[in-house]
Amino acid sequence: MVATTRMQDRANTAFKKKEERAREGARAMDEYNADRVSEMKKMDRLKALRLAKEAEDAAHLAANPPAPKKPRKAKAKAKKKKAE
Repeated sequence: MVATTRMQDRANTAFKKKEERAREGARAMDEYNADRVSEMKKMDRLKALRLAKEAEDAAHLAANPPAPKKPRKAKAKAKKKKAE
């Protein structure tokens, strides 16, 4: 009888440990998923801000094109080789 109660206690303890690990795993997974959702929301917000800024910059550039660059004068050709 004593041996069976010991075995039963061990089995119950092992079962409780497994249940606790499963609960902790589920909690960790929920936390991971919440962090991931938070990061995705942040990335979407930043992407929207970036796209809005790029559109604003493009509109500004279209309304105010940069001044044309002056053509450069051709550089002088390399010094002529001295006559031998």
